Amino acid sequence: MIVLRLALKSLLNRWGMVLLTVTCIALSVALVVGVEKVRTSAKASFAGTISGTDLIMGARSGSVQLLLYSVFHIGEPLNNVTWKTYQDIAARPEIEWIVPLSLGDSHRGYRVVGTTTGYFEHLRYRDEQKLVFAEGAAFTDLFDAVIGSDVAAALGYGIGDDMILAHGTGSVALVEHGALPFKVTGILEPTGTPVDKSIQIGLEAIEAIHVDWQTGTASNEAGTPADELRKRTFVPQAITAALIGMKSPIGTFSLQRAINEYSEEPLTALLPGLTLLELWAVLEIAETGLRVVTILVVATALLGMITTVLAMLNERRREMAILRAVGAAPRHILGLLVAESTVMGLLGTVAGMLLAYGLLTLSAPWASANLGLFLPVGVPSTTEWIIAATVVVAAGLAGAVPAAKAYRNSLADGISVRS
Repeated sequence: MIVLRLALKSLLNRWGMVLLTVTCIALSVALVVGVEKVRTSAKASFAGTISGTDLIMGARSGSVQLLLYSVFHIGEPLNNVTWKTYQDIAARPEIEWIVPLSLGDSHRGYRVVGTTTGYFEHLRYRDEQKLVFAEGAAFTDLFDAVIGSDVAAALGYGIGDDMILAHGTGSVALVEHGALPFKVTGILEPTGTPVDKSIQIGLEAIEAIHVDWQTGTASNEAGTPADELRKRTFVPQAITAALIGMKSPIGTFSLQRAINEYSEEPLTALLPGLTLLELWAVLEIAETGLRVVTILVVATALLGMITTVLAMLNERRREMAILRAVGAAPRHILGLLVAESTVMGLLGTVAGMLLAYGLLTLSAPWASANLGLFLPVGVPSTTEWIIAATVVVAAGLAGAVPAAKAYRNSLADGISVRS
């Protein structure tokens, strides 16, 4: 206890050097904790993007590719699934629900998803949460649209506003369906998933806006009026993918095998959980590299602390000599410097944790809105506590290096006058 009190007084006497050292440690700890939090949050966001869906069906392709374009809206499908095939699969008795997805159109860079109202009933994300309407309701008219929270915020849309869809998924619309405007009837609550950046319309509406499509261009202005299209019954020709929920998980693998071996056309069925793990494995190299960099940052901060304490030893020779002269044993000198280093490590770690969580709290809304990354602040995880304890212990061990040198200095060397 005496050594600790002496260490605290010694640190207060050199508060400038201590402040710089603690700041370096705090910044490095904040970086490590922040990276760990973002890493685990990104992994959880990926895994939580879709929940409660047992299978995803699409045209024959790689599982990761199918997952990316159907759930994350990244990339383009190689082919579509015919409506007949979709109906054949949907009629299987082991399926409880199935939701078709039709992609290919956009609005000012945001993906348009053709689907059914079952999309809002059955789609789940992060711990089985349902989609909730912040305003309005699902589409009922042929030219109704439901938009995600990011779309509404970025484009300033509200209930009743009109929007013009475009063919293709680029941010610059080359061909617009200008004569067939859609009306916003619903705005979804933020989810932190790609749903926030998408626009949902009826599957029949996808067919309706392409009625007058010919040879890659649309004669919208001279095409069929919207009122006449509302009187027609549209049957989709094809879909891009389908989300499937099973009556019992026991039949999931047999249905997956049946879909993959479907004889009428080549299909792929994937289990979202397993494919998400496969996708994360692809990113594991970058994840490991990032963690190595953050560890090196902490090591650099600790090396800086060792260098600073070593540099101060020459100025503290007389102090050490006086302590030896009044009866302090070498172990007391060793304990004093180790205690100082440990206290600096503890202060830096606490400050770094507070800094990391403060920044995470401030950046969480921005990350959710702009990156689709859900950053739950909460309490520090076990891994973060281990990181904090490791830094404090490492700081104490790092202090043993200058401490070993200090206690080896002789009393005569400490009080001698140097020219």
